[in-house]
Amino acid sequence: MDYFPLFMSIKGRQCLVVGGGEVATRKIALLKRAGARVLVLSPELTGSLSRSLEQGEITHEARAFDQINVADYALVIAATDDTAVNKQVSDVAQAANIPVNVVDNPALCSFIVPSIIDRSPVQIAVSTGGASPVLARTLRTKLETQIPSAYGELGQMLEANREVVKNAFADVDQRRRFWENILAGPIIEMVLAGQYDRAQAEIDKAIESKSDGSGETGEVYLVGAGPGDPDLLTFRALRLMQQSDVIVHDRLVSQPILDMARKDADFIYVGKERDKHTLQQEDINHLLVRLAKEGKRVCRLKGGDPFVFGRGGEEIDTLTQEGVPFQVVPAITAALGVSSYAGIPLTHRDYAHSVLFTTGHLKDGTMNLNWSGLVQPRQTVVFYMGLHGVDIICKEMIAHGMPTTMPIALVQKATQPEQKVITGTLETMPQLVRDTEIHPPTLIIVGEVVKLHDKLNWFQTED
Repeated sequence: MDYFPLFMSIKGRQCLVVGGGEVATRKIALLKRAGARVLVLSPELTGSLSRSLEQGEITHEARAFDQINVADYALVIAATDDTAVNKQVSDVAQAANIPVNVVDNPALCSFIVPSIIDRSPVQIAVSTGGASPVLARTLRTKLETQIPSAYGELGQMLEANREVVKNAFADVDQRRRFWENILAGPIIEMVLAGQYDRAQAEIDKAIESKSDGSGETGEVYLVGAGPGDPDLLTFRALRLMQQSDVIVHDRLVSQPILDMARKDADFIYVGKERDKHTLQQEDINHLLVRLAKEGKRVCRLKGGDPFVFGRGGEEIDTLTQEGVPFQVVPAITAALGVSSYAGIPLTHRDYAHSVLFTTGHLKDGTMNLNWSGLVQPRQTVVFYMGLHGVDIICKEMIAHGMPTTMPIALVQKATQPEQKVITGTLETMPQLVRDTEIHPPTLIIVGEVVKLHDKLNWFQTED
């Protein structure tokens, strides 16, 4: 071990930074976040440091470093572009046994500043001992994706309950097992979902009953899988997918996304196609209830967003009635993902001031839509599940006053390598669809913004 890892409290303590440039600015920002009082020693300051000085966030002496009494400071950082000055700062500080860091020169440092993951009170420091700061930052970035920001709130909640647990469990091993079980059970997920009152109530119940608070009922996660590209998943979606015992998924969830779920989970397909449903919606609702009551963590994985034509509201209605805990994880809905990857902005100052989402397939199988409301000037209309009704869509929009020349795009398997964009007009699109082999999932965009596709089509597609 080249360095001894150490976390040091500098809250309210005086620290010295020699240098007033951009590098010094970054170090000063870290010191301020830790609550330090910072004196900057430099003939000049950057613009941002000048503003900090004006706001009373730092103090400043406009002079070069000399034999200042560094013993008055908790630590010293040298961040000038003068090697000789940096070495002088290091020599003076080390002679006084004051911790010193010389930026980008480990040989002159008595301590180094690691890459930091801050989930206060939880903090993680990553260091390569100065060998490769870029590698340290890369490792930090990877860890950032695995550690939710709510771990800070979790740490605060556990700290607030330490004394109560200590009084309830006299034995050290009992306390350790209690906390281990709490952190392995559903309470941690409540905190990560922002359900702090509920989590505290469960901790209180566990302490009172001298149990571990794990409970017998599982939980359901309604997770949006987005439009298809696995890189568009949220951090929370990925975390819940990888801890779920069962994955209940739709037809629109792409295989690369399913491959990111926990490998030993049970996968249950409940996809729906036109006039062909693996399970009726009511059966899916009760399946989720049954699995959760068996104590399983269930990921209900939906293409797009659960609350945008995803029937998520119907499913959590049943879960609520049955007293099953659940979380909803939103995602990039299909309209946003499709339009972005097709190079078709849904709004544009020159073409559209509003956007409307609608479905081309109603619950009763009809397309009795408010056509007059859809045909409005400077408006983009997005049709979900409209492939089989494209003839009716074009016919009705023309019948209700939209020009036959209005641009329309049909996008197949958006955000995926198989993406295909077909553009035309309300008059020509029905025949284009008949002449082209198209496979769902698809989405239809109607509006002047479609004209921008050729110019803004940044994603490699097969047109």
